Amino acid sequence: MRAITYAQYGSADVLELTEQPDPHPGADVVVVRVKAASVNPVDWKVREGYLDGLLDTQFPVVPGWDVAGVVEQVGLDTPEYSVGDEVYGYVRKDWVHGGTFAEKVAAPVRTLAPKPSTLSFEEAAAVPLTGLTALQTIRRAGVTSGQTVLVHAAAGGVGSFAVQIAKARGARVIGTASEGNHDFLRSLGAEPVTYGDGLADRVRALAPEGVDVALDYVGGDAVAISADVLAPGGTISSIADPAARDEHGGQYVWVRPSTEDLAELGALIDEGTVGVEVAEIYELADAAAAHRASETGHVRGKIVVKV
Repeated sequence: MRAITYAQYGSADVLELTEQPDPHPGADVVVVRVKAASVNPVDWKVREGYLDGLLDTQFPVVPGWDVAGVVEQVGLDTPEYSVGDEVYGYVRKDWVHGGTFAEKVAAPVRTLAPKPSTLSFEEAAAVPLTGLTALQTIRRAGVTSGQTVLVHAAAGGVGSFAVQIAKARGARVIGTASEGNHDFLRSLGAEPVTYGDGLADRVRALAPEGVDVALDYVGGDAVAISADVLAPGGTISSIADPAARDEHGGQYVWVRPSTEDLAELGALIDEGTVGVEVAEIYELADAAAAHRASETGHVRGKIVVKV
């Protein structure tokens, strides 16, 4: 099969289009014919070696964790799926090796769910990691109807899902973003505020009694600012700064694969409650350019690779 691989850590220049052996289905694994995959910031961080102390790596690595495609082979005990089923998933395994930037991927059934019927394969591939991250941080924070929720980096991949999911739960949402993304946030139902100096004052102007939940998807000083504008009894969830947990009693979240959560996201998408935005679509051979585009950090919506 054709696959994007890298044989050592480094810049996007280490990515190559190569021929690799077809993957085999394990007992609880299906082989998915990949239609599309998407790029997440963690992909280039893994490629650069920044997560080497956290994840075991076997070279050559096929990058990518997000996938949408069609089941081509089933394992010995995979009653959930049949050949021909359309699926999507967050195929993060226990080691870094056989990812989704390939014509086929071996995917444990715990990482997959039926593809949302209203989405194309390219749109579906844009959902898993970012959508699961938003859903799981919101659940861990206990967001409920009537609360005021502050979302940092609200126009980003995770943040835009979080705004929509929190709104679906009946929360009022304040979202940080650059001026150019304020109309986008309003279209999602959020009240936009510009990030940068004076952010805490701008949030207080909108929520004088404080926010009930702060969701940090950017790091930096977001946790400190959140603590400054938090209402009594409020909580902070972060995917970027353990201080949310260690210093402020909140949550530090590392997203997990979950069939149930993917199914919940799919239901929200198919009923029209949550929308998906794709920024750009690249061919598999242009995966290095897709990685470089993701590294700029200035893309609204997901970068997708069509296989």
